[in-house]
Amino acid sequence: MPVNLTAPNATDLHPIAGIRIGTAEAGIRKANRKDLTVVLIEPGAGVGAVFTKNRFCAAPVQVCREHLASGKDIRALLINTGNANAGTGEQGLDRARSSSATLAASLGLAPQQVLPFSTGVIMEPLPVDRIEAGLPAAIADAVEDNWFNAAQAIMTTDTVPKACSVKAQVGGVTITVTGVSKGAGMIRPNMATMLGFMGTDACVAPKLMQQLALELADASFNRVTVDGDTSTNDSFVVIATNKAGNAPVVSLDSTDGRALKAAMLEVARTLAHAIVRDGEGATKFITITVQGGRDTAECLAVGYAIAHSPLVKTAFFASDPNLGRILAAVGYAGIDDLDQTGIELFLDDVHVATRGGRNPTYQEADGQRVMKQSEITVRVDLGRGAATETVWTCDFSHEYVTINADYRS
Repeated sequence: MPVNLTAPNATDLHPIAGIRIGTAEAGIRKANRKDLTVVLIEPGAGVGAVFTKNRFCAAPVQVCREHLASGKDIRALLINTGNANAGTGEQGLDRARSSSATLAASLGLAPQQVLPFSTGVIMEPLPVDRIEAGLPAAIADAVEDNWFNAAQAIMTTDTVPKACSVKAQVGGVTITVTGVSKGAGMIRPNMATMLGFMGTDACVAPKLMQQLALELADASFNRVTVDGDTSTNDSFVVIATNKAGNAPVVSLDSTDGRALKAAMLEVARTLAHAIVRDGEGATKFITITVQGGRDTAECLAVGYAIAHSPLVKTAFFASDPNLGRILAAVGYAGIDDLDQTGIELFLDDVHVATRGGRNPTYQEADGQRVMKQSEITVRVDLGRGAATETVWTCDFSHEYVTINADYRS
């Protein structure tokens, strides 16, 4: 069961003018489930995208990069679940290009105007014939008010669809932001094994779109981890349709730029947190804040050392306040000149360690009280600077092993 996460209400997901979405049952891996999605974008929109840093990236990631580099306006996204089209060599590239070309031809576009995305099992041939056969139904289904169905259609081991929508004021005009994502396992920054798609009707200068995608990902999807594995297919796409009528945002440092980014970051973080809350077998949602660092890099290094530690994560699952495991992770995070006598450790409101050792007032019963909660905050003060960073993770349970042992069954 996900940690304090329920499926969104379809009626709470606002349509984005200039974006239509259609889904279909193509039978890519399993019958009788939505597994094919098309996102159709009206002319004049801007697109930015961030992809996995895994060097063994999937064929659709490679094709997306090619198409974005062509400089042509992106007019459609093609998304399938059930098959990752990763580890498939030249054949995989051919199939990603073929499916993109088929959708492009159906819409009167150039193939480079379509971005393909896949998620699912690695090293299996993409059933491009099923995808292409399902495209007419997906196109016919395309309407603006279809974000909930898209959230369902991109799921793999997710237990609930993930979607979020907000409205905000930018330049005195109401703008809308809506997004969907998927992901539950093989989750680590750079990016997590996830697909994320976000649209806004705000008017944004085209030159800002890539910067906007990078900054949003860095503050949301690149701050979550479930199991420390970096996927082959991660993709996050941001679309601005320029339909809202606000004066175009030309700088993210302007008043309007900050308002736009805040609204979009609210959606991105909600989606990123939903991935952790729905982490495979997760029973705890854990916030790890590292403060007192000299810079962002060392705060993140400590945060991820804690978040990736199987010993820490299994202790959280067991509600066992074996908190020396956290201090050990801080120590091996890679800060060579770290002074352990300056470290303070807190578990929610409980002061566990001070000056690098057990706090004399700490009682294990207090630690266990916090560990039994479904939502826990770990706070580490390194005592060496003013930098602060936060990452989000979950525990490791027996169910995580079961899900991944049975994934291809």
